[in-house]
Order: sequence, then C-alpha cells, then structure tokens
Amino acid sequence: MAYLFTSESVSCGHPDKLCDQISDAVLDFCLNKDKGSRVACEAFFKGKTVVVGGEISSEANLNEDALRDLILGVLKESNYEPESLGFNFEDINILSLLTRQSPDISQGVDRELDLGAGDQGLMFGFACSETEAMMPFGIHYAHRLMEKHKEVVKVNNYLKPDAKCQLTVLYEGFVPLKIVRLVFSSQHSESIDMEDVKEIIVEDIVKKVIPKEYLDGTEFLINQTGRFVLGGPIADCGLTGRKIIVDTYGGYARHGGGAFSGKDPTKVDRSGAYMARFLAKTVVKRGLAERCEVQLSYCIGRSEPMSVYVDCFNTEKIPVQDIINFINTNFDLTPKGIIETLDLFNQKYLPTACFGHFGRIQTGSFSWERTDTGGGN
Repeated sequence: MAYLFTSESVSCGHPDKLCDQISDAVLDFCLNKDKGSRVACEAFFKGKTVVVGGEISSEANLNEDALRDLILGVLKESNYEPESLGFNFEDINILSLLTRQSPDISQGVDRELDLGAGDQGLMFGFACSETEAMMPFGIHYAHRLMEKHKEVVKVNNYLKPDAKCQLTVLYEGFVPLKIVRLVFSSQHSESIDMEDVKEIIVEDIVKKVIPKEYLDGTEFLINQTGRFVLGGPIADCGLTGRKIIVDTYGGYARHGGGAFSGKDPTKVDRSGAYMARFLAKTVVKRGLAERCEVQLSYCIGRSEPMSVYVDCFNTEKIPVQDIINFINTNFDLTPKGIIETLDLFNQKYLPTACFGHFGRIQTGSFSWERTDTGGGN
C-alpha cells in the first residue's frame, strides 16, 4: 500500500530549541558539580527576557552569573550574533524562578537501597531498518538537514540561525521511495534576494544531505511566506519541551507525552524513553524483528515498571511474547538499573537538545544508541 507520511525538524536557533538547550545546559552544569543533583528545569525566552524555572536540589552554585554564561554559550553555539538576535547579548534580562525539589517527591525517589520513579508516566521507544541509524526515514533526514543548516550558517553571512524543515515521504509498505515535497524555511539577512536564499538551501543544504535518488520530482517549498529577516526569540517565544515529536520519531511512533530536556536521569520521562529506544534498537539489531516499538510505564516511588509492551508490526521473527520475555529476563528496568545500564549520570545532555535524541550515531556519545550490548543471547 502506498501512502504519504510527513515529519519535521527545527534548527538549533529555533526559539523552542534555544530553551531546550538552556535547560540541558543547566542540567549538565549541575551534574558536573554534583552527580546527585536532582534537576527539573524549564526555560522561557521572549524578546530580551529569559525565565528559568523549576526545582533543583544540587551542590552546584547556579547563580545569575552562571546562568548568564550558560545562556550566552547556547546563543553563540547556535550561531546567534546581535544582528540575527535583534539585540546585544548584554541586554538579556534573566529571571530565575528556581526552588529546591519538594521533599514529598524526593522521599519516593531517593532511597538508601533503591531508586523509585520520579513520577508516573509512560514512555515509548522505536527502531526500524529504514536507515542506518534505525530511525524513520523522514525524521532522520529532517535532522540531517538542520545539522547541515547549522554548518552553512556558520560560514555563510546570508542565512541566519532560526529555521525549520518538513519532509513528505512516499512509502510503499514500510519502504520509503522518495521525498514528494520538501518544506524549508530559514531566517536570512535583509540584503539577500529570495531566489538566492532558495539556491543556497537547495544546492548547499538539501542536495548535500539527501541522496539524489530520493529527490526525483521533489517539490521544493522554500520560505513560502517570503521575507524571514526577523526571527529567533525577538519574533517568537520559546519554551522548553515544546518540540517533543521533533525530539523523538517525527510522529512515526507513539509518544508518552513527557519532555526530556532539563530533567536529570531519575526522571523516567527521560531515562525511560532512552531505555525504551535502547530496547527497541537491540531487538532490531539482533534480527528479532525489522521494526519494534517498546512501551514502558511507571508509578511514582515504585521501581519496577507497571508494564512492558512490545509491538513489532508483524515483522517479528519470533513470537512477541518471547521478545517481551527476553527483555524482562535480560534487562533491569528499574530507574536505578536504567541509569547504571546506560551510565546516565556520566552523559552530556546539551548535545541531545538539538537534532533529535535518537539516531545520533555519528556523535558516538549517546549510550542508549549502542547496539554492542544487550544482555543475553
């Protein structure tokens, strides 16, 4: 059966992604100073004002100067400068609304011999054989386009940091055949002609990333509203956790609803989703199925998951119940077990905040993307 499926990604300069990066920069700062940090940090960025709020219990000294350094680091790494940002860096106003974690929550999470889930929730992980990264085709290439956009912005004075793209892919069954439409919008300098913007995006980004066999007859829709000079937080507002589909599987797999950025590994919204991806990828890598979706669910203060669900979309090579038994037998799915299996207290989380939390095999640093382990045979 032939059908169309669409996924999108956004650039590191998108206002929501700036906020995700700020939240994860705060998390990394705290964990670097104190591995026992408990962090739930969110950011809001509009105009010249950044609001950082949440609950943090840490020995790290996260004062206003430290926050300012983290925010400026994110902006500069995302290729912002005063022209594209719309104001000078020193004009940023920072409002901190950070408090310590509630003892009513921590009593169920931090226990001497165990670690309870930091909240109730359900998480999904997915893997397939469509791409080398075991990710769906559309979201995989949408992320690669945004990565390339960042590279081009760094050396090109005409494109600016705020951007997004969208790929509509023609499938036959589970096989991607070609990209039917490609939507791409990028902030740009006032001095460049729109035709030149289109040429840079198509020639220097799209055709450098997408294999040409998938661009047969593709309709390119570049900056469809025309002028896009004013971008970033001066034109739009950003908020942590507002791009959860971009962060995961581009809508191609289900999502439990919890955002990732700014949350330490005791929060199963994050660690449970990472483990579910690790499990799904292990199933596909071992040849037990061509596609696999794993759901985990948790209750606050309880260590063992409430349920483990697997769907292989009729591609399984052995009964699905045998796959579930394999998972339950060979993997510790408690929060403590997940943290130890994936070494989550020793990860750097800021790199996850752009271009997807999954399928980033080129970084070599995301432990949940490993396929060289997996417990049992």
